[in-house]
Amino acid sequence: MNKIYAGMAAVSASTGVALAQTANTPVDGGYGMLPAASKLAEEVHFFHNGILMPIITVISLFVLALLLFVMVRFNAKANPVPRKFSHNMMIEVIWTFVPIVILLGIALPSFELLFKEDVIPDGKQMVSEADGASNVFAFDNDFPASRMAAAGRHVQVFHGSAAGVVGLTPGKDYTLEGLGTPKISVALKANPAAGDKIVVRMGRSLVGRKNKEIALAPSMTLKAIGYQWGWTYAYPDFGDFEFSSNMAPAEATTPELYRFEVDNRVVVPVGETIRVITTARDVIHAWALPNMAIKVDAVPGRINETWFKADREGVYYGQCSEICGVRHSAMPIAVEVVSRPAFEAWVNQKRVEADMEPMFSAVASIAEPSRLADAAAAANAQ
Repeated sequence: MNKIYAGMAAVSASTGVALAQTANTPVDGGYGMLPAASKLAEEVHFFHNGILMPIITVISLFVLALLLFVMVRFNAKANPVPRKFSHNMMIEVIWTFVPIVILLGIALPSFELLFKEDVIPDGKQMVSEADGASNVFAFDNDFPASRMAAAGRHVQVFHGSAAGVVGLTPGKDYTLEGLGTPKISVALKANPAAGDKIVVRMGRSLVGRKNKEIALAPSMTLKAIGYQWGWTYAYPDFGDFEFSSNMAPAEATTPELYRFEVDNRVVVPVGETIRVITTARDVIHAWALPNMAIKVDAVPGRINETWFKADREGVYYGQCSEICGVRHSAMPIAVEVVSRPAFEAWVNQKRVEADMEPMFSAVASIAEPSRLADAAAAANAQ
C-alpha cells in the first residue's frame, strides 16, 4: 500500500527551489520553444515542429524555386516575344486543391489540440483491493452518456504490490467487459495476491503523443485575477485564501530571472490536474505559461478557464501576454511545482497566515498520479 500511496517526506513550506531556473525562461538569442513540462505541451511542440515547420519549409523552398525558375526562364532577354496564352486548366486545378489538402492536414490535428485544451478533463481513478481468490474486479462507469468509457483506450489498469506499481497491458495482462455500460469488469490473466491493489483510470481525455495517458479531473482550482500591474491568486478548494504576486525587483533576483521572478509564486502539486480560472479587475490581461503550452485571457466581468498538469517538479515562468498598459512587461508569472506533501505544507502555512486552522496533517498519504502515469507509459510501450 505504501508503494502506491507514498508518504514522501515533507519539505519546508518555502519550497526552496533554486532561483536559477533559467532553463524554463526565455534567453537572449533563443529561437526554440521552452522545454515541455506536460504531455499536452509535448503534443503542441510536435504539432509545431513535426507538422507546421516541415510544411512551411517545403512551401517556402518550392515558392523560392518557382520564383527563380520564372526569373531565369521567362525574363525579357530569354523571351523577347511574349507567349500568347494566359491560362492552364491543369495548373489552376492543382494550385486550388493542393492548398486545400495542406490546410486539412493542418486543421485536423489542430482541432484535436484545441479541444484538449478547451475541455477540462473528467477522468477518474478507482482502487480495488484483491482478496487473493478472484481475478475479476468491477468498476463504475458513471460518466454522462457522451463521456462514458466505451473503448479500450478509455481504460488504464495498474497493479500495485509490495514491489511497486506496474502498468498492465491490455490483452496480454487483462481483458475488459462491459465497455459503454454503467459497469466495467477487469479480468486479470493471473490472480493478484491478497492485499494487492488494482488501480483503474477511466476517461476520454487522452493526452500524450505516443503513450496516451488518461487525464484525471482537476484536484484543485487556481483563480488568477489580473490587474495593472500584477496578479492576485486564490485557492478556493483550500479556504479561498488570497495573495498578490508582483514582479521581484532587480536586487532581489538574478539578471537572468529579472522580469520573470515574483515576490510570491503560485504553488501546485506535481502530477495533478490543475484547473485555472481567470478574470481581471481593469483591462484585458492574459495568463500564459509556455512550458505547459497554455495561454488564456483574463477579461474583466468574465470567467475563462483552462487546465494543465505538470509532469515534473520545478519553477516555470510566464508573462502577461496581452498588451495591458505601460507596465505590461512587469506582470510575470511564476509557478512552482512541488511534491504533494510540500504543497500541503505550503497550504497549511498560507492558511495560518490568513488566520485559518491548518488543513493537512504533517505527513501526507495520497496516490501518486505521476508514478501511475509512468507505469502506464511503460505498459503502452510494450
